[in-house]
Amino acid sequence: MGPLDKLTEKFTRGVARSTSRRSLLTMIGGAISGAAVIPVLPVSRALASTPEMGPNGLPQQHSGNLQDPGDNTSCDYWRYCAIDGFLCSCCGGTVNSCPPGTEMSPITWIGTCLNPADNRSYIISYNDCCGKTSCGRCPCTRNERDKPTARAQESNDINWCIGTESSIFHCSTAIILGVAIDQK
Repeated sequence: MGPLDKLTEKFTRGVARSTSRRSLLTMIGGAISGAAVIPVLPVSRALASTPEMGPNGLPQQHSGNLQDPGDNTSCDYWRYCAIDGFLCSCCGGTVNSCPPGTEMSPITWIGTCLNPADNRSYIISYNDCCGKTSCGRCPCTRNERDKPTARAQESNDINWCIGTESSIFHCSTAIILGVAIDQK
C-alpha cells in the first residue's frame, strides 16, 4: 500500500471514530443545502444584462425574426416608411398592438414599405391608438411616397381617432397587411 493510501485510510478511520453516521449525514446534507444557495446570492449583474440602447435612449427591440430586421423603437425601422406620430413600441405597446388603456382606431392609412431582408414591398396599415394623451416618446415623421390629402386613405396628416370613443391620439402602430403586388 502506498503512502497516499495509508494517509487516506488513517484520515477516514479518524473521522469514523469521532463522528456518528447521523452527524456525518447532517454535515453532508448541510453542505449540499449550502451549495444550493450560492446561485441566489446577490451579485451585480447590471453590466451583463444591459440591453443595447437605440438612438432614442430606449433599449432596442427586435422581433427575433430574420425576415423582420431592425429596431422597432427606431424611426429608421423598415415598416415606418410612411408613419407620422409617436411609436407605440416606445409607449408601452408593440409595433402591432396598442398600449394598455388605449383603443386601436378602425380607420387607418396605408403605405407600401420595402423589407430589406427579402427585398419585397409590403402593404403596411398604420393604426393610431387613441384614448390617452400623446405619448411624447419616439416621434417619427416619414413621408416616403406620401400622397396629398385628396387621397385621405394614403395620408398620414389626419387624426385617425375618428372611429373610437375618444379622439385623443396617443401613438401609432405599423401592421403588415400583406405583400404588395409588383406592377410591371
